[in-house]
Amino acid sequence: MKGFNIILVILLLLGSCKEKNSQAETPVKEVEKEVATVFGSAFEADEVKSATDMADAITGLQQTDSLDVTFSGEVTEVCQMKGCWMKVALGDGEEMRVTFKDYGFFVPKDIAGKEVTLHGKAFIEEISVEDQKHYAEDGGATKEEIDRITAPKATYSFVADGVRLTN
Repeated sequence: MKGFNIILVILLLLGSCKEKNSQAETPVKEVEKEVATVFGSAFEADEVKSATDMADAITGLQQTDSLDVTFSGEVTEVCQMKGCWMKVALGDGEEMRVTFKDYGFFVPKDIAGKEVTLHGKAFIEEISVEDQKHYAEDGGATKEEIDRITAPKATYSFVADGVRLTN
């Protein structure tokens, strides 16, 4: 009986040691028969806001508010170090900085100009000078561009738990 218990414990330990892939890429068939790749958690895209609708919705937020939402927009910039953030156009020259929940996944560095659908939380955030300089460096800015950053800046931010990239 004691030997059986030991074998059972060993099997349970081995079964729980499976490696999780935190950067899961899941091909998803779309209704229009387009193939998409999902980074992070898969999500239903029933009510997807456009980028301009998203801009209207976030403009009314206070800095202490957030908005759970799914929206689509064009990627304008991606972190060139490892794909750990991106910017999405909202229209009228506005952009939203997108990071990824719990730093749990990244996106390809070459998706600028492509359409994405994002699911997560939108909010307004004040970015410190230090963080702005860090993001500018990751984005490939020149030293002169980085040196021009001298004041904190309120920005539209989004923490995505899932990103769908149409191939």
